[in-house]
Amino acid sequence: MPKRTLFWSVLGVIVLAAVGLQLIPYGRTHTNPPVSSEPQWDSPRTRDLFTRACADCHSNETVWPWYSNIAPVSWLAQRDVDEGREKFNISTGSGEADEAAEKVVEGEMPPAQYPWLHPAANLSTSEKQELIQGLLATFGGESSERD
Repeated sequence: MPKRTLFWSVLGVIVLAAVGLQLIPYGRTHTNPPVSSEPQWDSPRTRDLFTRACADCHSNETVWPWYSNIAPVSWLAQRDVDEGREKFNISTGSGEADEAAEKVVEGEMPPAQYPWLHPAANLSTSEKQELIQGLLATFGGESSERD
């Protein structure tokens, strides 16, 4: 088989697979349930930092970008939001709020891939410290220092 024919055959299979993936419905419902709770934030700054870096996955006010409608990215986005809301959701007052600051301190939140697609979530070191202190003040808990 000539190289040109092989190229077009492989490209055709890739295109068909990409189109076929769009038929799988998971990850495109993008529901934002009603907000039934709002924390008593210690300051508007904490709320702003939380909204920038955390709210898409940890609230019912998720902003769904256009690419979150295209599989397989839609699957990953839906999974992240589902897991985030399950673990900690400020819109329902559910989850483990006492661990929120700890996850930021440990560098686990936001996940490494999130700021790539959401540049506003890329907090500076000082903004992370402000967020940590604000989360501790809002939700309680003790500051933990890591080497």
